[in-house]
Amino acid sequence: MTSITEQVHGRFKVFVGQPDSKGRIDDLAGKVTAWVVSAKVAPKSIGVEYLESTKNVVLTVGYRDDEPPYQIKLSLVPMGKIAKLDPGSIAQLEKAMGEAASKIPNIICHELYVTADHGFHMVFMSHLQK
Repeated sequence: MTSITEQVHGRFKVFVGQPDSKGRIDDLAGKVTAWVVSAKVAPKSIGVEYLESTKNVVLTVGYRDDEPPYQIKLSLVPMGKIAKLDPGSIAQLEKAMGEAASKIPNIICHELYVTADHGFHMVFMSHLQK
């Protein structure tokens, strides 16, 4: 088991792009993974925010550059549309998150991404083992 201090980080990279017509951010995810390889960093966290006013997604990567680099994969998993956040909807979302996570190996972290039309998506950052 690793030490929590290996997860601590204070460096960040910002990426901005527009989602496709289905709300997917595959192009942006590709830019992130390519940067991780070229920058030779160890990613630790992500942040994802949809800006309705500009219709852009801001995706941030927290990382370390003082340890061996590794490759990652970003996976976007739709969770469906949720109009209200009542206890039943939250329980349904938690169940869907667990089911999605069970299909993705080596998850490092996740972020919730909500589109303008109330589409809920999970963005998982996972360690891509060779």
